Amino acid sequence: MWLTILITVFVTVLVTIFVLNLRASEKHIRYAITHEFSVTDPLFLRSMGQLLGPGILPGNRIKALHNGEQIFPAMLDAIHGAKKSITFETYIYWSGAIGKKFADALCERSRAGVKVHVMLDWVGCGKIDARFLEAMKEAGIELERYHPVHWHTLTRINNRTHRKLLVVDGHIGFTGGVGIADHWEGHADSEDHWRDSHFQIEGPAVAQMQAAFSDNWIKTRAQLLLGLDYFPELKPMGDSLAQVFKSSRGEGSESVRLMYLLSISSAVKSIRLQAAYFVPDELTIQTLIHARRRGVKIEIIVPGHHMDEQVVQHASRSLWNELLDAGVEIYEYQPTMYHCKVIIVDDVWTSVGSTNFDDRSFRLNDEANLNIYDAVFAAEQAKVFEQDKNQSRLMTRAEFKNRSAFGKLCEELAATLRRQL
Repeated sequence: MWLTILITVFVTVLVTIFVLNLRASEKHIRYAITHEFSVTDPLFLRSMGQLLGPGILPGNRIKALHNGEQIFPAMLDAIHGAKKSITFETYIYWSGAIGKKFADALCERSRAGVKVHVMLDWVGCGKIDARFLEAMKEAGIELERYHPVHWHTLTRINNRTHRKLLVVDGHIGFTGGVGIADHWEGHADSEDHWRDSHFQIEGPAVAQMQAAFSDNWIKTRAQLLLGLDYFPELKPMGDSLAQVFKSSRGEGSESVRLMYLLSISSAVKSIRLQAAYFVPDELTIQTLIHARRRGVKIEIIVPGHHMDEQVVQHASRSLWNELLDAGVEIYEYQPTMYHCKVIIVDDVWTSVGSTNFDDRSFRLNDEANLNIYDAVFAAEQAKVFEQDKNQSRLMTRAEFKNRSAFGKLCEELAATLRRQL
């Protein structure tokens, strides 16, 4: 009897410790951000640059890449052309043809004398072929896994690097939603090939992307990357104002959440949101509703029935009632899994990167986003949004309210987990 009691107490303590480790200890923003100025007001850019950390820099050229058909060749071409350094951080890196192409390209450059540094998330690269890792190490690549979990590091189990950063020679950078896996091949023209966007940047803001990589490299390897091989002089390459900022667990300011809240609260005309995983917290929901009351048109595209995480989809739908009642338009993408992460505000402010619209990205993961202030670039992305919307189905209020009782039950159960999704 006493043995049973001791075992029960021991298991209870372990479960309690595990649950506490899943929680974020820092406070997060709870008070509404009021509408003080518009996105076109100089105060908006000043606030974004000062609150999020790095300044918003002129002289950048950004190119949008859509789906693996465009994204992977551009990234691989940049790697093949590397002369000094490659820094690469990603969440998903799995086995398959694409994984092998990247491993081969990185190894070839390392053997040619290029300094190659690769950081893979311990959870996200769980499906990687071990031979890829061995080949990279044998080629001289400095390879790290972010936050590997051991019995004495349980506090790190819920903090992952979800950043997707590739910087070559300190001159050209890539970020967006794509992972290194065969799911992203093709042109989203079949159920097996996901719809996603990635972005290539040249110009002064590339140094900020390099700094974002260096942040986790220092945390993981305790090595500082310095010099012209990593931070060369960067001349103006285009007309876009841009900023690359990072967000990590433990930041009381919650940079990425603050960026979204401030962007939404500053909108006066339109918000277009492409969200692979849309599970906003209560304050973000209210900020969206307040924007609607100001007359802002809000359109959101989320995955449809081709969804890789059903629990996330159920949790998302548990939050739609208020939004639909407020007039927010929610579209479900039909052809395949929708993995884009883009917000366009008032046809001038665009944010792209690794961040999902959920609590995990806002509070728990390490993320990085590229913000672009450029009406021409925003207009191009708005066209892409409309193309995706044309392949999506609008969820009407009547249809949503008449969904099945079983569906509503699944949503209520999933909603209890939304702080971890």
